[in-house]
Amino acid sequence: MAEDQIRYDVLTQEALRGVVQTVLHKIAKTGLPGDHHLYVAFETRAPGVAISERLKDQYPEEMTIVLQHQFWDLEVSDDRFEVKLSFNNIPERLVVPFLAIKAFYDPSVQFGLQFGNHGAANDEDRETTDLPGLSSEGDDSAGVPAVADGTGGQSGVDVGSASGMSAENDMNDGPVADVVELDAFRKK
Repeated sequence: MAEDQIRYDVLTQEALRGVVQTVLHKIAKTGLPGDHHLYVAFETRAPGVAISERLKDQYPEEMTIVLQHQFWDLEVSDDRFEVKLSFNNIPERLVVPFLAIKAFYDPSVQFGLQFGNHGAANDEDRETTDLPGLSSEGDDSAGVPAVADGTGGQSGVDVGSASGMSAENDMNDGPVADVVELDAFRKK
């Protein structure tokens, strides 16, 4: 097989990160429409991520935030987003570069995106996040590594969805999301 000198894998990931950017930009301007709510998983120690040391200690590798009812001051730029959330009733401002995002999921419409390691081209270089429909093959874990939202909760606590379901239940019920993975575009 010829070497991919164009790097379609990197271009595809950049385009999909553009989807996340566009969605967050719309929400920053008009708020979340209908029942939409978002889970965003990101690497906490990736370059450009700015979170408190307390959160880094609590989530040393990865954190998933929920944007639903209680988030403030969402700002979106070309390379990152910033948002204020409350963790155990302590307000925190998070800065998350789009390159640090590992997964993006909207359970209200069963839509999810999963990203490899900063443009990783090979399957063995990719890591996945345990969001519904986004888990690694052979990985039995059904939960989210860490969920933090405006209520200050963690995985499994009520994030105030209209149905009153917990975040974990909300994510595990219903059909599996249509996940766009880079592997779908590669020849095996």
